Amino acid sequence: MSYEKVAQVKTGLIIGTKQTMKAMKNGEVSEVVIADDADQQITSKVSRLANDLGIPCDRVDSKKKLGEACGIDVGTATVAIKQ
Repeated sequence: MSYEKVAQVKTGLIIGTKQTMKAMKNGEVSEVVIADDADQQITSKVSRLANDLGIPCDRVDSKKKLGEACGIDVGTATVAIKQ
């Protein structure tokens, strides 16, 4: 489900954990997608911040598939969708 949502958003994607965290703190994010097979130490920070800020957080099973949905050749742990 979330793979399709990410793939449909051609512009307005923020790819990667550092950029996602920064954009969330700046109030630029409407939704976050996290890959379950990514390092939990990294993704837990994103999940916690999203929860604190009231940003919806979806989970998907594969960072490789999430990267493909973003149109990149590598996996990604987190993706944010801009408002």
